[in-house]
Amino acid sequence: MISKPDVKGFFDPETYTISYVISDPATRKAAILDSVLDFDPKSGRTSTRSADKLLAFIHDQGLDVEWILETHAHADHLSAAPYLKGKLGKGRIAIGEHIRTVQETFRQVFNTGPEFIPDGRQFDHLFADGDRFRIGELEARVMHTPGHTPACVTYVVGDAVFVGDTLFMHDYGTARCDFPQGDAATLYRSIQKIFALPDDTRMFLCHDYQPGGREPVWETTVSEQKAKNIHIHEGVSEAEFTKMRTEKDKTLDMPVLILPSVQVNMRAGHLPPAEDNGVVYLKLPVNLL
Repeated sequence: MISKPDVKGFFDPETYTISYVISDPATRKAAILDSVLDFDPKSGRTSTRSADKLLAFIHDQGLDVEWILETHAHADHLSAAPYLKGKLGKGRIAIGEHIRTVQETFRQVFNTGPEFIPDGRQFDHLFADGDRFRIGELEARVMHTPGHTPACVTYVVGDAVFVGDTLFMHDYGTARCDFPQGDAATLYRSIQKIFALPDDTRMFLCHDYQPGGREPVWETTVSEQKAKNIHIHEGVSEAEFTKMRTEKDKTLDMPVLILPSVQVNMRAGHLPPAEDNGVVYLKLPVNLL
């Protein structure tokens, strides 16, 4: 019998991000997925309002966090993983092993100093495609699902799948593929791997952009996405999807927080080291991206 994790989603309206606490009902062991560190781009100030909501829930439910997971190096919000680990005193920060590719690309974009080594050492654990791990007695499996970025992974935990940015709700479609080393055909093939899961698999999304102003929704199923997703429902070919996605991406603006987000998230949520005046700076490359 397939296990059924408890899943609690937390919606951040500023970045349209959903963070999750995934827990094993039998052991109360838990994982945090895609946490948010609040960031004000006007002032450059961070705050922990969103992360503190996760902590309050974890403490209220008596959960024991084993993992702090990332689906990819997000381009629209900063990760709160180090803050959460510090407050909890535990939790292994983990991401897919292809984060090294993202680190190497953006090490050059941000001209990082020699202290930044692009080998993934900033994280506690790097997952390979097909790796298995446990959250209490729940068995979890990692699928490499690139296309949006080269490092995206999907986590299958019991009867639930956490797809990051590969898919959105069926009325919004799929992730953009115009970031460095993103690729629409690759995303199509990654989504087919997700669609091969059992139809009744519960699917949890990283974002909901509330098309038409509707209320936020972040849970669907594999069968619903296969039947209704406006970009990639059954019958849409790889060529058709690639053409649509490539043309659509040419019309999109860059995410507001992409520059602060990536240079923090490629460091596992750690800020860059303070300079000799004791101040931390985030770089803004001009006329590069």
